[in-house]
Amino acid sequence: MTATQITHAIRASRAARASRTAGTVAAALLLTAALTAPGAQADPSAQAADPPGLVEDSTPPVRIDPSDPDLRMVQGAKLAPSKVLNIKSIVETDDGSERRQDTNDNVTFALQAEVLFGKDSAKLSSDALSRIAAIAAEAKKQNANSLRVFGFTDNLGSAGHGLVLSKDRANAVQRELAKDLGSSVTFEIRGYGEQYPIADNATEEGRKKNRRVEVSFPRAG
Repeated sequence: MTATQITHAIRASRAARASRTAGTVAAALLLTAALTAPGAQADPSAQAADPPGLVEDSTPPVRIDPSDPDLRMVQGAKLAPSKVLNIKSIVETDDGSERRQDTNDNVTFALQAEVLFGKDSAKLSSDALSRIAAIAAEAKKQNANSLRVFGFTDNLGSAGHGLVLSKDRANAVQRELAKDLGSSVTFEIRGYGEQYPIADNATEEGRKKNRRVEVSFPRAG
């Protein structure tokens, strides 16, 4: 073999090794990103913390062996703790009066207070009954035997008044749901007042979204 041929062979070998190394690094980065990246959530309201009582299971269904050679991790790299990413699907009516959120474990309906009650009132309007009946129908479809009914307000007025009003409104929705679902279904009812906003209270549009009642229940397995 001539010197020129030897030089070309050395260069080809180096290029092959570089290509394999780049592929291994890319695969490792993709794997790490898949395990550690948070779920994509385009809706800003999805960033709000969930209120206590709404539990999502992030336990991975299978165990990943970090020492498995098939992972082809770059030297010194470590896997982040495995978990199931909680993907949220959110659908909202054009006027924002009703919002449905589906996650891995739960279905949550959020109804604006304006479509359920009069101003500063906990008495259900006639329009509210059909909306609550639709939620009850979905709960039956999901075979839910336990529901959570949480009330929320904006940050106007005193915090104490908001807590009382939000609980009274949650109670009113629960009573109507119970008529459709029967005595075999259990309820968890809470009033959170201005806590856990899903929009900015600095604007009336945001405050309108925060004045709401949420009904959630487990998805059918």
